[in-house]
Amino acid sequence: MQELCDLTVHVDEQHTFLLHQRVLCSFSGKLKEMVSRERKRSQPKGSGVGIMEFPGGACGFELVSRFCYNNGSIAMTPSNICLLHCSAILLEMTEEVSSCNLLRQTETFLDGVFHWTWNDILTALKSCEPFFPIADSCGLLQKLVSSLLAKIAANSEMPLLSATPFPSSSSSSSSPDASGFRCSSSTKTPEPMKPCSNREWWFDDLTILAPTTVEKIMKTLGAYGTDNKNLVLTRFLLHYLKTVVQRPCSGVGCGNLGHCKEEYGGLADTAVHGVALMGRTTFSCRGLFWVLRVVSGLGLSKECRQKLERLMGLVLDQATLDDLLVSGHDGGVYDVNLVLRLVRIFVSTEEGGDGSSSRRMKKVGRLTDKYLGEISPDQSLKVSKFLEVAESLPDSARDCFDGVYRALDIYLESHPTLSAEERTRLCGCLNYEKLTLEACKDLAKNPRVPPGAAVQALVSQHSKLHLGTDVAHPSRTPAASPESPHEKEQLKLSLQRIQCRVKELEKACRNMKGQMSKMVKTKSLTHSNRGMPRLC
Repeated sequence: MQELCDLTVHVDEQHTFLLHQRVLCSFSGKLKEMVSRERKRSQPKGSGVGIMEFPGGACGFELVSRFCYNNGSIAMTPSNICLLHCSAILLEMTEEVSSCNLLRQTETFLDGVFHWTWNDILTALKSCEPFFPIADSCGLLQKLVSSLLAKIAANSEMPLLSATPFPSSSSSSSSPDASGFRCSSSTKTPEPMKPCSNREWWFDDLTILAPTTVEKIMKTLGAYGTDNKNLVLTRFLLHYLKTVVQRPCSGVGCGNLGHCKEEYGGLADTAVHGVALMGRTTFSCRGLFWVLRVVSGLGLSKECRQKLERLMGLVLDQATLDDLLVSGHDGGVYDVNLVLRLVRIFVSTEEGGDGSSSRRMKKVGRLTDKYLGEISPDQSLKVSKFLEVAESLPDSARDCFDGVYRALDIYLESHPTLSAEERTRLCGCLNYEKLTLEACKDLAKNPRVPPGAAVQALVSQHSKLHLGTDVAHPSRTPAASPESPHEKEQLKLSLQRIQCRVKELEKACRNMKGQMSKMVKTKSLTHSNRGMPRLC
């Protein structure tokens, strides 16, 4: 009498199925071959075979088993057709094995894919993700992607491949919209092709797809990596990546969020290539900062980051303080290194320019001073980094150094444990001659500022006043002098007070040194007396 279950199948070394060999092998050429090979190596009874990386794992194999036990029949839907089709290919369930074979049935079902609904296509694409390599290698994924793109083309005013990558060079620009895109006001650009057109209807639906599937879509359109020259696809990728950033990683096998997001590196690079190609004609300064925030944590390559940062640096004079306050990734509150790179890019392109460049440079100088004041309270901000930001611009970028002094005062107040040497180093970033009289008075009375720096500031102000008096015309009236007599007298008194303060500190320092030396001598004598042995 034949045994009820004479075939043992181990799926992915985790699940075991006890089946009838005759039923399974009558539909699967692969299983028939594996059983025959196993019989030659072991006993005929209780033959066991193992299958690794089966599509859908144990659930997929169970679905195929049901097909075999149901005499070659099973209900097919968009949610299981991809699994059944890939399983049929893997198990060789072809015409040569059985006339009622699974492969032909799935192919017949897939022939109608272009008549499926939009949701059916998305469901099928989503179901391919666990066994993406098999679905891709057998051409199934390409068929589904083609049907998806056909649906988009049939329900859109503008075909994807005809979306112009470059707005007209003569177009002028208006303010950025909420997404950071800038609208073109050129009358030469047809309405559907304007970069500021509303988000396409299919953007949100495609955000459920895995990055590998989206990469397949971009490659099918010939717009992956450096080949991306399409504005609509660039906007879609940015929308897709923004959605990814806002949700936790839920991918299979993702150990942590960072590892999961690395899978989006290729798409992030593709989006940035599109942004770099369109440049400032399509993206405002705020839009470029928005793009950076979206792609920075998604495995962006160094080359693409440099491209994006160069675009941002060229329009830094259009940035606001909020734009610069990008979160840090190395333990700091803010990404100070990013701002330093942007300032260097701006300075390298604007230094030595005309009057327009000078105005732009001074605008960036005011912005940098505001930024410096904002980051000063950060406890992780080192003295060297503060000085780098303060000294990143040429002296000509600032007409007044009051902003730098205010930021310095905040930094000194927030970092009370700084040594006198570090405080003196910090004061070195100030141009005392460009401080206003009010700022200079405040500095002279500031207990956090080293006395030497305060004296230097007052001397600079005093020299400036003398210089103003010397170059003035003798017949000039007192009202037209650079400073009123009262202010001059106040400055002189402040200078005298600070000089007295310095002398007092020096005197106190000498007294303390004398006392310390006496204490050291006394202590050494005491120790030596205690250490001498008695002679009698």
